[in-house]
Amino acid sequence: MVNLPVLVLNQNYQPLNICRVRRAVVLLFCGKAEALENGLGVLHTIDGAYPIPSVIRLAYLVKRPRLQRKLTKFEVFNRDHYVCQYCGREARELTLDHVIPRRRGGMHTWENVISACVPCNRRKAGRTPQEAGMKLIRQPQPPRDGHFYVPYHQRHLNKEWQKYLNQ
Repeated sequence: MVNLPVLVLNQNYQPLNICRVRRAVVLLFCGKAEALENGLGVLHTIDGAYPIPSVIRLAYLVKRPRLQRKLTKFEVFNRDHYVCQYCGREARELTLDHVIPRRRGGMHTWENVISACVPCNRRKAGRTPQEAGMKLIRQPQPPRDGHFYVPYHQRHLNKEWQKYLNQ
């Protein structure tokens, strides 16, 4: 029970982090946070029983810079919604393709990397899309950071969290 995830909100109700119940209870008892939503279950102590928090809000404002997402296969496929950016076919068997090939000076950046199915990637080969007679469905861009980013291993979001994450 003490290892369940808890959503931590900043003083202005913006999502900050996901911590464990143990850390959330310490923040609550020290007066550094308040519980907004209670999860399932009760934490029993010598003094009594306390509801397990699911969402807590810090009593002070934490300023921190937004972290940039790493350029990985998984993140590119998520950005492109597992759709080939040349033919529009949705597939789980995708490859990364550099719009301007690296051997021609193309960089490994968000603006130059897309997801492509294997047949389209082979057809394009080491050429630019114009030389191969292929057209991009949409221009690649860095993913938007307008929403709270939850790492892949913590994608099982609690129902109580939805109203705080969709602001």
